[in-house]
Amino acid sequence: MNYMAAHGLKRARPAELVPGTVSVITARMDYLPSSTSDVPGAWQAAELARLQRPGEAIVSVYARGRDYHKIMRTRLQKLAERIALEVQPLGHRAFTDSAPVLEAELAARSGQGWRGKHTLLLNREAGSMFFLGEIYVDIALPPSEPVTEHCGSCNACMAVCPTQAIVAAHKLDARRCISYLTIEHAGAIPLELRPLIGNRIYGCDDCQLVCPWNKFAQRSALPDFDERQGLSGQQLVTLFAWTEDEFLRYAEGSAIRRIGHERWLRNIAVAMGNALRRGDDAALREALASRQDHANEVVREHVVWALSQGV
Repeated sequence: MNYMAAHGLKRARPAELVPGTVSVITARMDYLPSSTSDVPGAWQAAELARLQRPGEAIVSVYARGRDYHKIMRTRLQKLAERIALEVQPLGHRAFTDSAPVLEAELAARSGQGWRGKHTLLLNREAGSMFFLGEIYVDIALPPSEPVTEHCGSCNACMAVCPTQAIVAAHKLDARRCISYLTIEHAGAIPLELRPLIGNRIYGCDDCQLVCPWNKFAQRSALPDFDERQGLSGQQLVTLFAWTEDEFLRYAEGSAIRRIGHERWLRNIAVAMGNALRRGDDAALREALASRQDHANEVVREHVVWALSQGV
């Protein structure tokens, strides 16, 4: 995530990122789809069960609907405009995971919740299944107080992490995080981490699925976050067969689109190799073989690795 480092202290000093900023308004937006079961623990169990179906592709829950960047930013902009009707003039700028902003820390300091041991923000009424956004404004607002932490002795998130990326409470090594590796990381995925990725092809929710506070996670009121056909419960072989045009079409309006077709194939190849390790499968081998001569070197290397994983 070089863009974060490139902006230096602007991450921690809002007035340096947006000159004139005096206060920051933080907001959160739930994203569980409307189809999520309201039976306690049911939706988490259903998601964890996907890990036992190696031929099934797992896309992180947040990415199965529309791209949250546009939705959240549009809603924040409308909120800022409504505030401006009452407070004029108002200089403002809205963000949601779109600039070097320490979102979770700002949200924690403003009382939206506390930082869990997995570093994500936790809220007693909403767990962690929500997006964060901010409005930088040039007026002084009364500060809200942070809340106390409520993780106690629980280490479930640390214990479940497949790659042990949570190296200590409140400390994450992004270089080992499956979400980072499958979304932000360009190039080859480290060999020692590939078997640990399992069938996760875009992101990872494990640390959130086992968190006791997510029994309070809320379903979104917006249809935008309902699951798209093809991004939930789909087979690896099917997704691996998508041409670049098909990928762009099926991923249009989705956060997934920004990783591009080549990284998409790389991730699926890793998952297919992991599936082969659990049991040889002619369909998987045939699909992988069809990409052995792919134009991209990284894709080819991951395909060769995947084919070598068969039992």
